[in-house]
Amino acid sequence: MKRGVLLIDRGSREKEVKEELDFICKKVKEKGNYVFSNYCFLEVIPPFIEEGVKKCLQHEIESLTIVPYFLYPGKKVKAAVNDAIKLQSLTKVKFVISKPMSMHKTMSELVENRVKSALEKNTISLPSNQIDVMIIGHGSKDPNAQRSIQYVVDNLTNTYRNISHCFLEIEDPNIQQGIEKCQKNNPEVLVIVFYFLHKGAHVKRDIYEDLNPAIEKSNLKKVLITEHIGTDEKMIDLILERAREVEHAN
Repeated sequence: MKRGVLLIDRGSREKEVKEELDFICKKVKEKGNYVFSNYCFLEVIPPFIEEGVKKCLQHEIESLTIVPYFLYPGKKVKAAVNDAIKLQSLTKVKFVISKPMSMHKTMSELVENRVKSALEKNTISLPSNQIDVMIIGHGSKDPNAQRSIQYVVDNLTNTYRNISHCFLEIEDPNIQQGIEKCQKNNPEVLVIVFYFLHKGAHVKRDIYEDLNPAIEKSNLKKVLITEHIGTDEKMIDLILERAREVEHAN
């Protein structure tokens, strides 16, 4: 069957986001043997979902796999799915819609990859059980979002000396509270993981507005900050796994 795949992202004005999505779509097409792979945005800037789907339908395909490229289930994902489903009436091409990128072991592996990379980059050879980790997520009013990040923390509890999480906005613990909690454990090394898909405004600027002052006020010995998690090869594989789940079911 001739298949195409469309990633629905939240949307950002940062040029790095489009560059990352271009890279991801190229890799997904190659590794998944799709006729094409493309992306669109739920909000902020075009191409929006309707434009993205219509562009897909210009290709000779029998099925379109739509992947909500979000870290958390919630209102944004539901809105993206609903907008896409409405367009099924425009075509005989069959739409199948995958789960988002949450509640999967790969997310824990991505965090581990980022921690290892940060340690290697800084030539720190301490074993994992002597490393403290704090994950910074975006924050959401949807309880499923907190469950998703807690899932990652729980999976890695036995890997590191301590692991915790905090949020950039909307919910607690905030970044200041997160740093204060880590400080109480007196870590030799604290690795901070940016749990974001893209190098957007949050990763480039917003987090640092809270994180830098919090670190300066603390007495932490050594703090390392990782890259965001979106452009890892494991993320490509997870997108393909999510896609195949629904493709094989239909």
